[in-house]
Amino acid sequence: MPPPLTILLASVLKPLDDTRMLGKFGRTLAGQRPTQVHVAGRWAPGPAQLPPNLHTHALLHGSRLSLARLLAQWRYWQLLRRLRPQVVVVHAPELLPMTVLWQFWHPGCRFMYDVRENYALNIQTQAVYPAWARGLLAGLVRHLEDRAARRAAAILLAERSYAEELPFAAKARTLILENKYQPYNGAPPVYPRRLPTVSEPLRLLYSGTISELNGVWEAIRFTLHLREAWPQAHLTIIGACQQPGLLARLQAAVAAAPQALTLRGGPELVPHAEVVAEIRRSHVGLLPYRPHPSTARCVPTKLFEYQATTLPVVVPPNPLWVPLVADAEAGIIFDFQQGDYPSAPRLAQQLQNALFYSAGPPSSALWSSEAGKLLHLMDSIG
Repeated sequence: MPPPLTILLASVLKPLDDTRMLGKFGRTLAGQRPTQVHVAGRWAPGPAQLPPNLHTHALLHGSRLSLARLLAQWRYWQLLRRLRPQVVVVHAPELLPMTVLWQFWHPGCRFMYDVRENYALNIQTQAVYPAWARGLLAGLVRHLEDRAARRAAAILLAERSYAEELPFAAKARTLILENKYQPYNGAPPVYPRRLPTVSEPLRLLYSGTISELNGVWEAIRFTLHLREAWPQAHLTIIGACQQPGLLARLQAAVAAAPQALTLRGGPELVPHAEVVAEIRRSHVGLLPYRPHPSTARCVPTKLFEYQATTLPVVVPPNPLWVPLVADAEAGIIFDFQQGDYPSAPRLAQQLQNALFYSAGPPSSALWSSEAGKLLHLMDSIG
């Protein structure tokens, strides 16, 4: 009998409980025993009830901006030497140089690059880095991706739009694996859904990365406006914020309106199981993304999560998202950028009159549609 296949899934910054790297790729691949699957990333409390052939390894402890990030490269190299995986899946460009070097010295190892963002576009268009450095960093990342793609067994894309946007995504070796929802337990979603009356509490939710681009201020504005007609509307903001200045202003806003706002996470990562629990407790999920080139053609992971758990949503008029929401009767369309919001009573009535998910959660929101494609790919490169 041949020895079990060893697979390594790796990223420096993605946490060990990352929903895509561990929850979807890891659990899916670990289901094919006697495969041994190893997940390496930023330290986070390990999820409970991992299968015995799914293992985790911390590459980074502490801040993403610390010197430990350089040490993570050495830890990754040592892990490659110890595990000697037959297949490596790199979930971020930072580990591409080490992976290519390892594959050069060990040609029997196959590696795949999982593209979760259009990194070069994001660097150029998002104000995270100084203006003078954006072009240089974007060019460096694209160069790394292009060189690595020539040696990769496959390029995996988390968004359909990347197939057109990324010049290194050769069609013959590219597979789209959308970031759909993988259920954590057997709790069945409730449907159809209606919202409480305006005299009852209404739990609004903003989950995921906390940033201005993702619309955290718009979520607060929406909540405070709605409270004029729905006095017990309350917004929970749950996720991590990577910008200290923004976090300080957000904490001040929450402290000024504790009856309307709650912040969970902030400087720390929040285990995804806690996020899912908050989704299940909520009445409405807000996706108040600002129009931006880096998100305009992407489907947010949280939209799949909300739909799979039949959480009613409020989304902006993005032409890619509108049909997904309409087909599932998942929510209402609302322009968060408009100067004057419709009156609070009118908005409350629109929410209360709607019937959501009359046919249940859409199957297109579930990871099961992607899992089979991943397993087929593994069989084809083995």
